[in-house]
Amino acid sequence: MRIKTLLEKVRSAWIHRVAHDLARGAGVRENFEKELSRFFSLFEQAALTGDPSWLDPILYDWANAPTETDIAEGQHNLSTIMSRASALTFDVAKENLSLEEALELLSATSALFAYALSKAAHYESDTRVSHISNELASIQQKLEQLDRSKSNFISVAAHELKTPLTLIEGYTSMMRDLLDKENKSAGQLLEGVQNGVRRLREIVDDMIDVSLIDNSLLSLNFQPLWLNNTFSLLQNELLEICNVRQLTLDVRAFLGSDQLIFADPERIYQALRNVLTNAIKYTPDKGTISIDGRLLPGFIEITVADTGIGISDKDQSVIFDKFRQLGEASLHSSGKTKFKGGGPGLGLPITRGIIEAHGGTIWVDSPGYDEKACPGSTFHILLPDRSEATDPKVAKLFRDQTLPNTP
Repeated sequence: MRIKTLLEKVRSAWIHRVAHDLARGAGVRENFEKELSRFFSLFEQAALTGDPSWLDPILYDWANAPTETDIAEGQHNLSTIMSRASALTFDVAKENLSLEEALELLSATSALFAYALSKAAHYESDTRVSHISNELASIQQKLEQLDRSKSNFISVAAHELKTPLTLIEGYTSMMRDLLDKENKSAGQLLEGVQNGVRRLREIVDDMIDVSLIDNSLLSLNFQPLWLNNTFSLLQNELLEICNVRQLTLDVRAFLGSDQLIFADPERIYQALRNVLTNAIKYTPDKGTISIDGRLLPGFIEITVADTGIGISDKDQSVIFDKFRQLGEASLHSSGKTKFKGGGPGLGLPITRGIIEAHGGTIWVDSPGYDEKACPGSTFHILLPDRSEATDPKVAKLFRDQTLPNTP
């Protein structure tokens, strides 16, 4: 067969030329010549049979040969080799064959080189995708490890802080008992210490809750709950704060608010308080905060709407992430309810953890952020309309009873 004869004529010259053109260093060139000899044998077989798939094994091996650094830098070694080898074939044929033979050889091999280039690009793409997938998996693993480390640190730090806090609370209580009641200035100083300790205790408790949520350790005590009673308790607690800020807290009765459901009353109270406190923080003085809702199939939706400064689109997607503060850093120590006062950024993440632990969800709607127009925000909380306790013993206790709706 003529093509076999032509290939044999150029074999040595082709291997030598390609090796010297692409390889640097005698040792590297020698090893590369062995690989080129293997390639040429398969190339010859492909030409004789008309089946280019003979090249697949060596192309696959070469595609997976680059180092991680080569892949990371986007170097396409195999495509370069095939492209250069195709070009050098023309030079070698012209130098070692007659014009007619050279044209015949190039005509017979051009389709094979086109196949090799296409296959090289395919294999290199697969290798690149595999490399990127491995890199992403490695990054994800590192992020998860970092998140666990942060969560563990928060847990340890919170528990370590509880001991000295307890001591301070105990000693300040003893000092108040021993303090001369007529010493008003000392009493005011002591009250300031107690208020600071109380605030620090709240932060420590929040840190512990975040750690429990992160590690899926938040336990719920499902008990009978009427949302309207919870709203009344919250309204009474926040009344003084609202009066100071001249805010109106409007609690509206809605279908489902007086309905008995089973949830963790303490945790639901905590979650709703966090949302209301957030609304108070970002609503200017003399604004309005409204609690409303509706009964949906299988759920009760609670809405907390305010006439505040609103939340930008980019912030709406992150406000439920821990340690995300939207308040001004300069106001972080000014209290939880001062206008635009900041905090540690734990309230809304804790709220989301509590609601999701109940099988519900929470999200926020806002036209955007504008301190002058005050477009406001609306938080939506979906709670499962759970008419029976998850604990079989509690469920049995209440199954045949109709409980009165009393505060």
